[in-house]
Amino acid sequence: MGQPESRENRETEQSGLPPGQRLQRGWPVTHYGPVPKFKPDRWEFRVFGATADGDKHCWSHQEFSALPFSSVVADLHCVTKFSMIGAEWGGIPARTILELAPPAPDATHVMVWAEYGFSSNLRLDDFASERTLFATHKDGELLTAEHGFPLRLVVPHLYAWKGPKWVRGIEYMTADRRGFWEERGYHNIGDPWNEQRYSYQEEPGDGPEL
Repeated sequence: MGQPESRENRETEQSGLPPGQRLQRGWPVTHYGPVPKFKPDRWEFRVFGATADGDKHCWSHQEFSALPFSSVVADLHCVTKFSMIGAEWGGIPARTILELAPPAPDATHVMVWAEYGFSSNLRLDDFASERTLFATHKDGELLTAEHGFPLRLVVPHLYAWKGPKWVRGIEYMTADRRGFWEERGYHNIGDPWNEQRYSYQEEPGDGPEL
């Protein structure tokens, strides 16, 4: 299997959709559980776990919103088989967080934490992609609450469940650990070009034992 960058190049250069996907007009709302209420005075973004300095790093909503803004044009591929093509996502690059609160040298994975304890695990290389973004905007407009406001992760080269809505922080890990959907039968890696939808498709080394 290729490395994340090669998958991204393939996504950019290939004219078709990943296998099993269909083109979606508009943006369906899909999520598990209720839409959380945003309380800006209580909101913070946390980086913890295997950090380089051993400390926890926190930003208030105002502080996080003041970080350098960037944008990326990228597709979104949902495991439910719809693909939304060519959206412009705006927000804070994951690499900015890696620079401000770097992981320890032995960190290999990231757990992305969201409201209600929802989580999704990523390989550190996937998280560190130049196209991975903590999105606040889509096509120049603020995300709606149903689509993840105030913050959702976008990882264009993986299925969309790897980019949770309503993100509240990340945990650096020195070993892989399955997140919410990964514990419930979704593939631990989630590459749409290899159609890695479900855990029964995993090969040795793709993830921890269930």
